[in-house]
Amino acid sequence: MTDESDDNITMRVTRYRPDKNDPPVPVDYGVPLRKEWTVLDGLNHIKAEQDESLAFRWSCRMGICGSCGMNVDGEPRLTCATFLSDYAPGPVRVEPLANFPVVKDLVVDINDFMEKLPRVKPWIIRDDDVTEIDGEYLQTPEELDAYKQFSMCINCMLCYAACPVYGLDPDFMGPAAIALAERYDLDSRDHGARERLDVLIEHEGVWGCTFVGECTRVCPKHVDPAGAIQRYKVKAAKESVMAFLLPRAAGR
Repeated sequence: MTDESDDNITMRVTRYRPDKNDPPVPVDYGVPLRKEWTVLDGLNHIKAEQDESLAFRWSCRMGICGSCGMNVDGEPRLTCATFLSDYAPGPVRVEPLANFPVVKDLVVDINDFMEKLPRVKPWIIRDDDVTEIDGEYLQTPEELDAYKQFSMCINCMLCYAACPVYGLDPDFMGPAAIALAERYDLDSRDHGARERLDVLIEHEGVWGCTFVGECTRVCPKHVDPAGAIQRYKVKAAKESVMAFLLPRAAGR
C-alpha cells in the first residue's frame, strides 16, 4: 500500500476490528504529499482510493466541530489542522486518541465524557424567574471577556487524551468538563456556582488533578483547562476554610 516516491508520504494508520477479536495493528498507506493537505485529507484519500473500510470521525474540516481528534505521531491533534508536510518524509503515525476505549480503527468511545459533562451543569442557572419573554440578560463587554476564553472549548477530547490523571483514574471529571464549569461560573448572568462547586470539590473533581498541564498545552483553542482547574482549587480551599471557621456561613 505504500509509495516511497518524493511526491508521497507514508501514513501508518492503526487498524482495529473488535468484531474479529484482532489486536490493533499499524497499516502503511502511501498518500500524495501536497503542501495544502492535512492528515484528515490523507485519511479521506485512503478511504476513497485505497480502503473504504477505514473508520474515523470528521465533520467540519475547519477546527470547529472537534470530531477529528486523533493521536498524530503520539500527540493529540485535530487532524483537519495538522499538515502532512510537517511530518515529511514520514512515515507519520495516526492512532486513536489515548485514554478512551476504541470502537473501531480511529473511532473512540467518548460516552464517559458525555455522562460526566451534565454533572457540572454547563448551562446558565438563574435564581429568578426571568424568561426570554420578560427581557434580556444584559452583559457588558468586560463581563463577556471574563469567561470568553473558557467558552471556546469544542469538546474535541484532546485534553483527555493528553491527561495522565484521566489515563490512570477514569473517575476523574477531566479538564474539559471543569473548564466548562468555570466558563459558567464566570458568566455574570449565572447563579449556579455553588451547585457546581458541590460536585467539583470532591476528589474525582479538581483534587484529582496533579497539574501536569498537558491539557492546556494540547488545546487547539487555547482554553487553558489547567488554569480553570487551579482556579477551582482556590475556590474549594476557600470553601473548606470557611466551613471550618464559620460553619454557619459556609454553603450559603
